[in-house]
Amino acid sequence: MNRYVFLHRIRGPIMILIFGVTALLDQWHVLTFGQSWPLYLIALGLLMLAERAAWMQAQSEIPPPGAYTGAPQPGQYPPQYSGQRGGWNETSSSGTTLTTTPPDMPRGTDREGR
Repeated sequence: MNRYVFLHRIRGPIMILIFGVTALLDQWHVLTFGQSWPLYLIALGLLMLAERAAWMQAQSEIPPPGAYTGAPQPGQYPPQYSGQRGGWNETSSSGTTLTTTPPDMPRGTDREGR
């Protein structure tokens, strides 16, 4: 079992155990409930600190994801816009420039298709 999950699951039982110990100390007139609230804060803070440390350790064990497959390879450049009608220029591996243009629209129509 993951240490983070374990610490997260025992948080409630530990708080109940601390409540029982403070109730016992109140019965023995050693510590009243009004004086015991710092114990709850300290216990809760220590548990949260331990959970965070376990979470960070678990995250460091997961390998990072691989590279995006569509990313340009070293030495390749992303396409450049030429500024002309539909001109996205891409340089192929052989050094020639490829220009891609969108298909022509029928005459009498605008971009919205009217």
